[in-house]
Amino acid sequence: MQGNHKASAGIFGGLVMLGLVGLGYQLADAAIRFKEYERTVTVKGLSEREYEADIVIWPIEFTEAGNDLEQLYSAIEASTARIQQFLADNGIDKREISHTVPAITDKSAQQYGDNARSQFRYTAVQTVTVYSNQVGAVRKIMGSLSQLGKKGIVFSGNSYQAQTEYLFSRLNEVKPAMVEEATREARAVAQKFASDSASRLGKIRKASQGQFSIDARDNNNPHIKKVRVVSTVEYYLSD
Repeated sequence: MQGNHKASAGIFGGLVMLGLVGLGYQLADAAIRFKEYERTVTVKGLSEREYEADIVIWPIEFTEAGNDLEQLYSAIEASTARIQQFLADNGIDKREISHTVPAITDKSAQQYGDNARSQFRYTAVQTVTVYSNQVGAVRKIMGSLSQLGKKGIVFSGNSYQAQTEYLFSRLNEVKPAMVEEATREARAVAQKFASDSASRLGKIRKASQGQFSIDARDNNNPHIKKVRVVSTVEYYLSD
């Protein structure tokens, strides 16, 4: 009887040992496979395209001066009307034209400055603004605005507030194609890395889309916009 108990205990111990060995093998295999999944490569893909701006904001700023306030306002109204008519005659919809309330400066009311030498007591700044999607037409008119200058309207084009703006409003239309292109470029880079390291490229572990940026292509062509996005993608690698 005692021999039978020893034999049973030996068998049980052998089975336990085999079980532990099997478990150890499975854990080791799982650890190796887990390590394999830890192998990744992170790459970036760029998509960059050029588009024409589709909206132009053109502030036309001019000045008037005088010693009689009533006459000054009349001169401002007359110049504003001439500019608006000039724009309309050149194909700009009147609904795309607006103007601000003129800013009047009374030099005699200023605390500082040598007012005795001022020829005019009052100076006024007025802005007529074109907000249009006819970018090409507006740019063409800009070159002929000097016609009004020859007729006595004094434009102040160097003012910071009078800088022309060009906008690109179709970003949502081009986003999908650009994101696809950036992701494709990222995969090509990852595939090259995997090939050089004798690895196989796996699935995407993590991906993030960068911010879209819209800038002028250069200072001389602000109406041409460079749209840019960078996607960051992390891939699994395996042997």
